[in-house]
Amino acid sequence: MDIKRITSGLLGFPLVLIILIFGNNIVVSIALAAIAILAMNEYFNAISKVAKPVKWLGYLSCFSIAAIPLIPSGYLGLVVTLGVPLVLMILFAQVIATEMKTDFKDIAFTFIGIFYIVFFIMFVALIDGMPNGKILIWYIIIASWGTDIVAFFAGTLFGKHKFSKISPKKSVEGCIAGTIGEILLMLLYTYIVNTFFGMNYSYLVIAGIGLVLSLIGQIGDFAASSIKRYVDIKDFSNLIPGHGGMLDRIDSLIFLAPFAYIFFSLM
Repeated sequence: MDIKRITSGLLGFPLVLIILIFGNNIVVSIALAAIAILAMNEYFNAISKVAKPVKWLGYLSCFSIAAIPLIPSGYLGLVVTLGVPLVLMILFAQVIATEMKTDFKDIAFTFIGIFYIVFFIMFVALIDGMPNGKILIWYIIIASWGTDIVAFFAGTLFGKHKFSKISPKKSVEGCIAGTIGEILLMLLYTYIVNTFFGMNYSYLVIAGIGLVLSLIGQIGDFAASSIKRYVDIKDFSNLIPGHGGMLDRIDSLIFLAPFAYIFFSLM
């Protein structure tokens, strides 16, 4: 049993709780921008082993998350959508300006990092800003961290069959138990918000969303692991004892956030 992992998780959770419950959308977006900067720094440190990422653009793009609450809702979709081709245009302009001292591989790794970290984290801020966002945002936390916690304990106790060499510590038993446990946690949370907060969410719909988000989150976890295996590192950093870096901690959360935003919009 990894005591450091459990201890740091218990110490960090109250901070997350305070920010998400008491912070307005501006405070949450600023906190997410800070998280994005930490995650981006870890990503760039890892990728610098195989490429020369355009760091200034990556860090600058992180600040855009803090600006989300300031954008009128009618223009938000347009701004976010145009952000992707704008970043790509700037990266190719960098290639031209440096006469290919910054090459295609450098900007490809940079673009993936910005899209993977900044664009995905934006959806966490967008969910927080939705009607009932303070309630909905806990669904993605349960989908990510709930799956991870249950999978960790189940895998430790019962895991016998390795899932993939991409992440050797993960077992088939842990992944299955993580999804089942996460669905049960989401249903319990739904009962609480329906009973005490006047919501009327369908248990069947939530169970279906929970199943999909848990699977997507686990793919996000493997996606982060594949990056680490490519550059031959165990963790993105040692920022959080027992958990690795910031990106190690949020990899599944940010991966499932865009899909959760779509589901919640349809709800």
